[in-house]
Amino acid sequence: MNRPAPVEISYENMRFLITHNPTNATLNKFTEELKKYGVTTLVRVCDATYDKAPVEKEGIHVLVHFRKC
Repeated sequence: MNRPAPVEISYENMRFLITHNPTNATLNKFTEELKKYGVTTLVRVCDATYDKAPVEKEGIHVLVHFRKC
């Protein structure tokens, strides 16, 4: 399945990276992409589709703002 490319949005001194929702199978590539953009905090806004532990192991803090999508 082809996924859309990440979209980066800047507002004042903040940067946001809008991405697709990964799965455990695509998590390594997803984490590499986050690191490429310098992501330090990830906000999960939909149902969990992956284990957040590997992302946190890479030094990216995962916040869960749950909302049924």
